[in-house]
Amino acid sequence: MPAHVLILGGTTESRRLATALAARPGLRVTTSLAGRVSRPGAVDGEVRVGGFGGVAGLAGWLRAHRVTALVDATHPFAERITANAAEAARVAGVPHAVLRRPGWDLDDDWHPVASLEEAARLVPRLGRRVFLSTGRLGLTAFAGLTATRFVVRSVEPPEPPLPPHCEILLARGPFSLSDELDLLRTHRIDVLVTKDSGGAATAPKLAAARSLSLPVVVVRRPGLPSGLRALPDVEGVLDWLAGVIPPEGACAADRCP
Repeated sequence: MPAHVLILGGTTESRRLATALAARPGLRVTTSLAGRVSRPGAVDGEVRVGGFGGVAGLAGWLRAHRVTALVDATHPFAERITANAAEAARVAGVPHAVLRRPGWDLDDDWHPVASLEEAARLVPRLGRRVFLSTGRLGLTAFAGLTATRFVVRSVEPPEPPLPPHCEILLARGPFSLSDELDLLRTHRIDVLVTKDSGGAATAPKLAAARSLSLPVVVVRRPGLPSGLRALPDVEGVLDWLAGVIPPEGACAADRCP
């Protein structure tokens, strides 16, 4: 049986990892997507869509499909998925790693908060025209801000309830610095609200806010489950996998047919 790597995906890094692994002969790679985006980007290797049914469901899938290694490359804010993956890997006895790009370094006019609810309490003190760049989920936290105007950008239409004064921009990145400057100027934005997702793809909005001297409210990412340490890039995961996956033609004792 070939070694089998399951990637919990949905990020740029997960696609890069799948591409690197799918090119290796004698290695099976499956990327699992949550299915929250109707048109996900192309992914190399096998793809499955949808949940597993919690810890027990994922542990059962790992055993049934003889998974050699599990890589959690989900979004840094996918807290429940990360916790379930860690426990399922422990139950199934499958080596497990977390791929997380590093967060952003704090800037002078950044206001770190612990949650979207805390961000909503802070926003009225900073401005009245807000670029809300936190994704389509969780916007309920801002629904009670009746004196604030929001511009919300999302790949998919956000779910109600939404703030009463809210303009929705459906768009898929990446966005350039000039794109972000144009958006902030056109909508006369005076506050940016975002999550600390890290990475270069979404950094231009931060550079644009800095250029225009706008305050930025940043929701801090949740911590990892106890005992887990994140690998910061695809290269780090590939190095880790080199110590986990048996050489071609061999198999681990409990994975042999």
